[in-house]
Amino acid sequence: EDFKESGLTAFVASLRSERRVLKNGKEWTMKDTTVLKQVGYLKWFLKWAVRKGYTDINDYVTFNPKLKISSKRIIFLTLDEIKKLSDFKIPDNHPAWERIRDVCIFCCFSGLRHSDVYNLKKTDIINDCIDFTSQKDSEHLRIELNWVTRKIIEKYKDYKFKDNKLLPVISNTKTNIQLKSLFKTAGFNELLTDVSYRGGQRIEHTYEKWTKIGTHVGRKSFICNALALGVPVNVVMKWTGHSDYKAMKPYIDVADSIKAHYMHKLDINIKDYISF
Repeated sequence: EDFKESGLTAFVASLRSERRVLKNGKEWTMKDTTVLKQVGYLKWFLKWAVRKGYTDINDYVTFNPKLKISSKRIIFLTLDEIKKLSDFKIPDNHPAWERIRDVCIFCCFSGLRHSDVYNLKKTDIINDCIDFTSQKDSEHLRIELNWVTRKIIEKYKDYKFKDNKLLPVISNTKTNIQLKSLFKTAGFNELLTDVSYRGGQRIEHTYEKWTKIGTHVGRKSFICNALALGVPVNVVMKWTGHSDYKAMKPYIDVADSIKAHYMHKLDINIKDYISF
């Protein structure tokens, strides 16, 4: 009963004003994006309470706190960056990086999650397709092979991996550690700046790209590049197993920016060949 509009407003104010002192002595406050997520959890609970008849107060339906939310950056690799990774000479003292790179590039051209590649078996390649059941949501997917994925499969076809695995994939945690070292050494040090808000205050965080590289970069790269190349959204969703168009919206926005970048490059180059 406390969660009328005034109670909801007080709840948001409490979250935004909460302060904690961390072990390193720095003061912690909740980001506005996290506040909004907590409000979403509360709304879900109140909706359940109304449905069960525990309360008839439904102020949460129209409650929409005014919070400054910046869109989350999608970290992915462009086709040029994937080529840079492919061309990078693996140092002699890090031979394991070759397999780490191969698996990453395989994800970039198949759209698979690390967990799915980890569990992929040689018997999952049927009629020139990856035919398997997703580890995360148990959905059956069928993804056609392309030139890159065929080459990587061909490279390891005679290797005998444990449990008849298709590729030399190690755990998610170990892969993340190795990926960061690989990308750092390969020179993926582009500076990126993210903007967030705490209590309405704008905060900028600048970092090198390699620090945010993880196992999910392959799947994100596949989606962004496929959309930028003009592959229909419904086809990409069929490959990746996405059932919610809303989940694809951030990738579509990124793909639009990539297409604009390529058009700009075309615009510059074409002037040397055509004149009116």
